[in-house]
Amino acid sequence: MSKGQDWDEVSAHPEHGVSEKLAALVAASDLHADPVQATMALRFDRLLVELHAQRPARKSSALGWLFAKRKPETASAPKGIYIHGGVGRGKTMLMDMFFDLAPLRRKRRAHFHEFMADVHERIHKHRQKLKNGETRQADPVPPVAADLLAEARLLCFDEFSVTDIADAMILSRLFGALFAHGCILVATSNVEPGNLYRDGLNRSLFLPFVDLLKRHVEILPLDSPTDYRLEKEAGLPVFRHPLGPDADMAMESAWRHETRGAAAAPAEIAMKGRRIPVPLAAGRVARFSFRDLCEQPLGAADYLAILARYDTIFLEHVPLLGPDKRNETKRFINLVDTIYDHGARLFASAAAPPDMLLVQRKGTEGFEFDRTVSRLIEIRSQDYLSDFQRRHRAA
Repeated sequence: MSKGQDWDEVSAHPEHGVSEKLAALVAASDLHADPVQATMALRFDRLLVELHAQRPARKSSALGWLFAKRKPETASAPKGIYIHGGVGRGKTMLMDMFFDLAPLRRKRRAHFHEFMADVHERIHKHRQKLKNGETRQADPVPPVAADLLAEARLLCFDEFSVTDIADAMILSRLFGALFAHGCILVATSNVEPGNLYRDGLNRSLFLPFVDLLKRHVEILPLDSPTDYRLEKEAGLPVFRHPLGPDADMAMESAWRHETRGAAAAPAEIAMKGRRIPVPLAAGRVARFSFRDLCEQPLGAADYLAILARYDTIFLEHVPLLGPDKRNETKRFINLVDTIYDHGARLFASAAAPPDMLLVQRKGTEGFEFDRTVSRLIEIRSQDYLSDFQRRHRAA
């Protein structure tokens, strides 16, 4: 398959849409009927029809748009979709159904933080090329945007959330280039675009991106009254509270069980000229304290590097998260997101149950921590454990 080939010639017909998939799950009693989800599924079906309608005329070169003297493709690109709402309402499920059915070959589904880590890595590599005299292009954004669009014209982001100033400063220029040449964005988020990066440093420099987003996506709330993840909780012993000798003993017992007597020792992960210390590791299991992972200057890229090597994480002594621990709270949110997105196991000891860890729920962290609570509950579900075990056996 060449990078320039947009369309999947064997994809489903537009009448086989998200609504049909959703109805089949309800009929099989795998899901409860939810009229709000059903309405959202119809909107996804409309986007599928719009994509299918474009198929006959769309065969473009992968990188030609960067240099070609022709008009941008925004007029022919259908509007994307940005769904926002509470955790566990089915946003990700509906987007994934759409992604599977979307007829484009060049499409990418990723967690937003993972995508941005990739963007910054590409920018770093371009700057190295400039330094080494391998390119004369001083601005890394156009070639990075070209490479991204060559790989995926449809971008689907789970949990769109902007917390990093480096991300905030680049989004307007990056997506300005992508949207101008026909990129289609579908995203889920806990907050509407106007609340993205709400308390962030130099937010005024980020606001042009919000305006850009509103022009290129349809913003839709998903306000289902039920958090369906809560119905799955199995109470598995992976989150111990309160802190104290009992929690420490439970964590030690779980560690012995998960490592199965394998020799454990400290380790390190190389990360862009520095090293991330791992206090204790055995095979694919690693043990950290909250201080190790959330009180150090680590970001989403660091957590991605850790999860690339380990699929079971022990996290000890998570404290109550008050206003004095705002940075630590952001890192904890990013860490849980990364663990969840990789389908990894989490064993944790904490000062309180998930819904009581954040002392004050306000601002962006309040919205995002609702997602963290839901994911910590989801990680305790039997379905999540079964998925982990199935992948582990396959590996």
